[in-house]
Amino acid sequence: MSGILDQRILLFLFSAISLSASVQSTKVLSEWKKCGDPECEKAMSRVQATTDYLGPDCRYLNFKTGEEIMVYSKLSRENENLWAGSKGKDFGYFPKDAVKIEEILIGEEVEVLTKETDFLCLHEDKYTFE
Repeated sequence: MSGILDQRILLFLFSAISLSASVQSTKVLSEWKKCGDPECEKAMSRVQATTDYLGPDCRYLNFKTGEEIMVYSKLSRENENLWAGSKGKDFGYFPKDAVKIEEILIGEEVEVLTKETDFLCLHEDKYTFE
């Protein structure tokens, strides 16, 4: 009987840890963002990585020093240190301090509300719901 109880406790703890990791990876990082247009489709700038960066989860863009990244949005208000952009087919968030601006592509930024879907993982052209 004790062995079954131990297994149930372990299963419960594993489930709680998995749920906690899932909630964290879909957490809204900011309520607001700045973009080059209201739909956030225009690239705002081209930047170059000044350091290697490995993000904490699948929402973040990983890169190496010297790689070029196109910036499409910048989180604002409560979390201004994160920008979002693409490198090849990869897209995600990264700290603005890990890059330097090479070229500004838009003259005026527009602040818009974020959506929950802004913070989901995107793999192989489909959303990953954890």
